[in-house]
Amino acid sequence: MVNSSANFTSCQPQTINPFIPIFLSFIFFIGFVMNCISLWIFWFKVKQWNSTVILQFNLAISDAIITPAAPLIIIYSLTDHWTFGTFFCQFKVFLLSTHMYGSIYFLTLIGIHRYFSVAHSVKRRAWTTKPFITKLCIGVWVCLLLQGIPFFFVLQTSEVHGVTKCLSFHQTEQAILFFVWNWVILFSGLLIPFTITLVCYSLLSRYILNVNPMNTMTNVMVSKSVQTIFVSLIIFIICYIPVHITRTMGVTITLFFPAECILLENVEVAYYITWMMSGTNCCMDPILYCFASERFKHTFTSWCSCLYRRGKDGKITMESTPSNQAESASEKHGPLPTASTTDTGFSV
Repeated sequence: MVNSSANFTSCQPQTINPFIPIFLSFIFFIGFVMNCISLWIFWFKVKQWNSTVILQFNLAISDAIITPAAPLIIIYSLTDHWTFGTFFCQFKVFLLSTHMYGSIYFLTLIGIHRYFSVAHSVKRRAWTTKPFITKLCIGVWVCLLLQGIPFFFVLQTSEVHGVTKCLSFHQTEQAILFFVWNWVILFSGLLIPFTITLVCYSLLSRYILNVNPMNTMTNVMVSKSVQTIFVSLIIFIICYIPVHITRTMGVTITLFFPAECILLENVEVAYYITWMMSGTNCCMDPILYCFASERFKHTFTSWCSCLYRRGKDGKITMESTPSNQAESASEKHGPLPTASTTDTGFSV
């Protein structure tokens, strides 16, 4: 059902730049291919899953879940007119919410897991066990469902200046709803997870400065940890923080300063740019898999080599590389050795 009353605002919605649907089409396609390959490798090629692989597999699912909504988003950005009805508007927003905040929550769990598996795998062993991580992932999916289901009951499409809008700043009759929801999800879906991630990576950075540089496995784990920290923070800074800032500004202006059309127009343009940037996370997350998990990286490179050589079909076996040994050792035997420990093994 399309709402038309109390929707006419003096502020004209900004026309979407033609570059946006082109860019989104490219990003969604590349992200779809990369996540399909990632899921295929996780499911069929990685024979032994540890807690790291479980977290990355769930992150890949949260990235791939946007796929059914991608055609709707692209068509809407092309026409700037929602023609698919209220239900599919609610369905699109549900998938967008699950996709974005699923990625944020699993990135946060990866940060927590990386810290405890490297620095405190003996004292906080639960964070490195597969049963605990599996239950944690199930809990995240339950939270995502509870977070997204209300959209099917409260979100409506609206007629604005002769066109139908779905989740727009110009749906003035839902301005209070958008404002309240934005601030709730800003804290629970971004600020709290990002703060936890920053704390974990800060503590991890401080810890790895004291590890024993003479141990081979230590150097491998330090390198992996630094790469994971860098990629995770880049994803947050590029994909998530800007879109939340511009969205918060947009809903605030719509509710409290509805006559400030020029300001709203500028914020709307900025929001489109940041929302476009947020879509790149489905392409950036697979990069994290290679840095955070030698199992995935080794399997991916071995699989590519097999394809290149047109080798025989079958499972790719995991070789005993120093990186794989380090990854397994950090989860099974203890934290990295610091400068005060010997070079014969991990401190326990």
